[in-house]
Amino acid sequence: MMQQRLTQPNNTTLNTLLQESRSYVRDILQKSLAGEPPTVAEACELFATQGVEKQALLATANAVRQQRIGSTGTFVITRNINFTNVCYMGCRFCNFAKAKTDEGAEFLSVTQVADRAEEAWHRGATEVCVQGGLHPDIDADYYRNLILAIKERVPEIHIHAFSPFEIWYGCKKGRLEPKQFLSELKALGLGSMPGTAAEILDTDIRRQLTKDKLTTQEWVRIIKAAHEVGIPTTSTIMYGHVDQPIHWANHLDLLRTIQQETGGFTEFVPLGFIHYETRLYKDNPDHVRPGPTRDEHFKMHAIARLMLQGHIDNIQASWVKMGPDTATEMLLSGANDLGGTLMNESISRAAGATHGQEVLPSDMVANIHRAGLTAVQRNTLYQPVQTWPLATAIPQSATGLWYSPSQRISIQGVS
Repeated sequence: MMQQRLTQPNNTTLNTLLQESRSYVRDILQKSLAGEPPTVAEACELFATQGVEKQALLATANAVRQQRIGSTGTFVITRNINFTNVCYMGCRFCNFAKAKTDEGAEFLSVTQVADRAEEAWHRGATEVCVQGGLHPDIDADYYRNLILAIKERVPEIHIHAFSPFEIWYGCKKGRLEPKQFLSELKALGLGSMPGTAAEILDTDIRRQLTKDKLTTQEWVRIIKAAHEVGIPTTSTIMYGHVDQPIHWANHLDLLRTIQQETGGFTEFVPLGFIHYETRLYKDNPDHVRPGPTRDEHFKMHAIARLMLQGHIDNIQASWVKMGPDTATEMLLSGANDLGGTLMNESISRAAGATHGQEVLPSDMVANIHRAGLTAVQRNTLYQPVQTWPLATAIPQSATGLWYSPSQRISIQGVS
């Protein structure tokens, strides 16, 4: 990894960039600095910026991040547990799914999932992120039993589990309404949900990605049900395939509207499309883009910061999708969080992602310091666990153990 400190844009730099921008771009950015988020039309103008205006956009996003969050960058110690790679949906952008009879098909027992959660706890994790495919043998009880098994084994760990698609599947299998099923899972110990399966919340684009997947309306209904029963969720976007900036702006606007109504989103996570091994790209290389450009990554995080300010103030940069170095640069372009250390990650790797399955906590702290920010280990709900100011030495551990579980409990306070 690069170790050189990145250069923070200052007010003089920002003012110069704004003055060199065209008046309508300057007006949008100045309104954003004053706390007025861009409209959908204005966001589309910002997605089209180039040169000095793009630099003005990124510097403005950095300034708004400073206003909303301060001089900190955050990360969480977590483990991804993908309990099955068997899924019947056949989403064309996914290379993770297998049929039951395929070589390499996997379906973990609840005991195996609990084993992995316990291992993560002993390596310093404060959460496990549990997701899987829509296996035909899964019933609603499997989701319930996963929560029970993890909580019995590791009572203090936060369970961040089940996308809206999985909740839809559990409801279908159990003949339940989302609010009822989610209330049951919360009572058993579900702490929060990943807001994945969103892709692009646009009907026409979703049809091109998969004909049968969860509709926009169903995704919104399940997310709102989760928020209503007190289960916070993340929010996401997958971009850089058959979509366009208008779809991105509309997606951000919809998330903002939901947050105004429910207040249940903890963060927004842009996820660039990984094209290498997917049928969506291989079958249509002239129609489907090979993921977002570098400029689009930066613009997405910056414009999300501006559009969502005051509503969803945690913007995460995914090192799994972009690599640790680029994700670190995002901390100076609107993002304030580097996500999780992961310990395992299967879905992006199956699609052809080239970045590793784990970044150690010491790497996270070093990268946040490179951006000139104070590093904060957080829990799932963005409560601080430990803080490392810029002058603080970074703890090193060859094993990846951050500190013992007994130390972690006393520091963490809330799981």
